[in-house]
Amino acid sequence: MASVNKVILIGNLGRDPEIRFTPGGAQVCNFTLATNEQWKDKSGQRQERTEWHRIVVWGKQAEICKEYLAKGRQVYVEGSLQTREWNDRDGNKRTTTEIRAIRIQLLGRADGARAEGAPAGPIGSGAPEETDPEYTDDDVPF
Repeated sequence: MASVNKVILIGNLGRDPEIRFTPGGAQVCNFTLATNEQWKDKSGQRQERTEWHRIVVWGKQAEICKEYLAKGRQVYVEGSLQTREWNDRDGNKRTTTEIRAIRIQLLGRADGARAEGAPAGPIGSGAPEETDPEYTDDDVPF
């Protein structure tokens, strides 16, 4: 039986994207994405909860994200969940779960108007780049 690991999110960037390079020279871009859930509780009061997601983008898409995305920008993100473990400087075992994006599309408007030169469509092909590196935890620069 096949398994599926697919995540689709629409939300707003919580901070400007950061781009880094692995020791092997591969580009990786990180940003946080906020999604909001709203509901009414039993007493009819409106409630809201914000969920924060760590997004990781590799290769050419990482460079494009750094160029066109900014804090507050609404985006569509499609990818898969991945969990990493590492030891921090004090030797403590740390774990994080993040979304490895394979498709990102700009939505809404960054500041009331489309950014000059910003792509109107998706960032990326909808499939992982053939040049996306297979990496180990030692390669991840954060």
